[in-house]
Amino acid sequence: MRPLRITLVVIGIVQIFFGLPFLVAPGLYSVMLSLSSAPAWTSWFFVMSGARFLGMAYGMFLAARDPVKHVAWINAMIAVQAFDWLGTIYSIATGAITFAQATDAPFLPLIFIAALLIWYPRGARASENRLSPQRPSA
Repeated sequence: MRPLRITLVVIGIVQIFFGLPFLVAPGLYSVMLSLSSAPAWTSWFFVMSGARFLGMAYGMFLAARDPVKHVAWINAMIAVQAFDWLGTIYSIATGAITFAQATDAPFLPLIFIAALLIWYPRGARASENRLSPQRPSA
């Protein structure tokens, strides 16, 4: 479980790293990545996205404490990373952004997904803890 817990903490830290700027300074990334100026309403969307980044960070730290008990957070992060990656690849393929502007988005989700699946809490122990109440011994 130790590698999984470390992975969850690292993912949580990355979520905070990306979430705080979206929340506090929503236009920062577009300036840093040399993206064209976006309409004013995108700040509202970025703030909402930043809040979700921070919510996922909370979930990763919670799951790091007890991955078996909080496996739903792990499943959610795998799905989020898959959608992030697909959206990034589509945006690069259609020319909406360049590979350089995507920075770590073409590879970081794949690393996170792989690590979460490799160390995913599987087996009888995970199923028992989620599905069966503890019975006193006779």
